[in-house]
Amino acid sequence: MKINIYYGGRGLIEDPTLAVCDKITTVLEELRVDVKRFNLYEERNGIPSLSKTIKEADGIILATTVEWFGIGGYMSQFLDSCWLYADKEKLNGLYMMPVVTATTYGEKEAEYNLKRAWELLGGKICDGVCAYVSDHLEFELNSGYGKQIEKIAENLYRSINQKIVRFPSSEAALRTGLTSGVAIPLTPQESEQLSEYVSDEKYVKKQKEDIEELSGLFREMLGKEADDAEYIRAFRTHFHPMNDFTASYAVEISDTGKTFIVEVKGEELRCYYGEKADADVFAKTKSSTLSSIVAGRITFQRAFMTGELTAKGNFKTLRTFDTLFQFHSI
Repeated sequence: MKINIYYGGRGLIEDPTLAVCDKITTVLEELRVDVKRFNLYEERNGIPSLSKTIKEADGIILATTVEWFGIGGYMSQFLDSCWLYADKEKLNGLYMMPVVTATTYGEKEAEYNLKRAWELLGGKICDGVCAYVSDHLEFELNSGYGKQIEKIAENLYRSINQKIVRFPSSEAALRTGLTSGVAIPLTPQESEQLSEYVSDEKYVKKQKEDIEELSGLFREMLGKEADDAEYIRAFRTHFHPMNDFTASYAVEISDTGKTFIVEVKGEELRCYYGEKADADVFAKTKSSTLSSIVAGRITFQRAFMTGELTAKGNFKTLRTFDTLFQFHSI
């Protein structure tokens, strides 16, 4: 008989789930059972290919620790891989024993989720270990708990060896109606590639770097769009119209390659990005200087005088800019 243990915790020394798994392993090995444990945190790059190892087992143990919420990411990934890639005929009727310990609230829900997931996969459930542990040393040294774990391990052996019949559940009926539960057909080459890619740290690292680079580009693009909208909003908010005054300003933002157009006609104001060949004033500056102007840290005229902004055209209209747009620092 062969039983696989799939451990979904983080491998911490004080993890009570590890102590339970060690105790169960000792009992099963005394019964001449071949026990193999897969630590999912060590196999994290190859979790999708671990579903293949179920074929070799007569029964499995799903062991996890609730540290804050749920069964944990590694165990979720493993169950996902079983749903997508495992041999459904082998899963059908395969015995599973859940082992769940919790250092916080939620062990019952985690055990329920493991059982329900396995039933949806077509397997059978054996009674397992479900416990809240506030002190891992006290839990591990408690002889009463140890005897209970031994009995549970023996019951697992007995259930598999005698093929004890379990009452049917509605999950089995539900599973037959889920077409998405059919394993994805993979050729041997595709299976090999899947295993190769997920276990290749260089490949995974390169994928992460590419994702981070794309994320950075999108953040930069979104940031620029946000700045553009902020300039338009600031000019409209701080506009002080002058009767019978008409003028247009074209401000080239050198570091973005865009030109910000401001058109004033009495009480009417238009702000947009584009081109205006007949503007009364042509100015050129950096986005940091324009940001300082709309933040009220420097005036348009002051930026021109200090050389942070260059301009040509009607200088009387240029001086009127600070009257039309009165920005105040906060």
